[in-house]
Amino acid sequence: MLLAYIDEIGEPGAFVTKSHARFNTSPAFGYAGLVIPAEAARAFGQEFTIEKRKLFKREIEASSHPNQWERKGASMFRPTTPTEFPQYLRVYRGLVKSARRMGGMLFYYADEKPLGTPAQTSLNATDRETAAMRETLNRLCTYAEGKQDHLMVLIDSINEKTRSQRLPNMYGHILSRAAERNEMKRIIEPPMHVDSTLSANIQFADWTAAALSRAVEYQVIRQSDYEWVPDQFGQLAGAFTFESKIHLWNRSVADLNHSEIVKRDRHLFPPATGQLVLDGVDPDTFRKMHAAAERSRERERK
Repeated sequence: MLLAYIDEIGEPGAFVTKSHARFNTSPAFGYAGLVIPAEAARAFGQEFTIEKRKLFKREIEASSHPNQWERKGASMFRPTTPTEFPQYLRVYRGLVKSARRMGGMLFYYADEKPLGTPAQTSLNATDRETAAMRETLNRLCTYAEGKQDHLMVLIDSINEKTRSQRLPNMYGHILSRAAERNEMKRIIEPPMHVDSTLSANIQFADWTAAALSRAVEYQVIRQSDYEWVPDQFGQLAGAFTFESKIHLWNRSVADLNHSEIVKRDRHLFPPATGQLVLDGVDPDTFRKMHAAAERSRERERK
């Protein structure tokens, strides 16, 4: 059996720009984490705990509940992490390598958000969460089908009201889709909620979701604060399931799949080419400037 530990990439609210006063959190929403054979899950959790205790020894020793202490990925992977806390990146990469040796794979699925306020985009955050979870389950089940194995999905705990609202939707989706798609029969139950303070593997899923949220920003935001992503995470290429994907919103390029999320080349922002490149001017603006200059020269010739 396979166990998939997942957590949220970003949050389901609206997004305008990173500099917007209110809607500035994340350009995409979805889920990411680790899929690992059940027989290796405990060993990997133990290795994660050992590395976490070494990495945050001082903080854990000072905690009133050291066995339940956790460090959220959002606070680990920041614009200045490579220069201020390179050990965070080194330990995370090492854990990914360990997971791979145990038969584990990283997974992600997220939808890029349309740009705009809730009113401008007719946002329904519940629908956004539901759509991302459904596609996440679809793709995890496809992965399990390829492995000819059964699957359980575990996610960080939420409040009881939200859980009771989500569970019928997830259960209904699995049952209805299983009538037409055999891979959906691989999942044993709808996602189970586990308190992250009690699960090392859920904590690792949180780290992975945070790391990949930075990779998403690098790929879809032109002036990203995470230019370090390909240098620090590029070596993770090959660690992602084939089913991993970022679904882009009304773009003229293909969606991002598996290891493309950590590659240096960005589909959305190809480098400018030619004899002249103006520093600080993006390729689209440069092309418009060039076309305007050509029209001006043509008028002068006439």
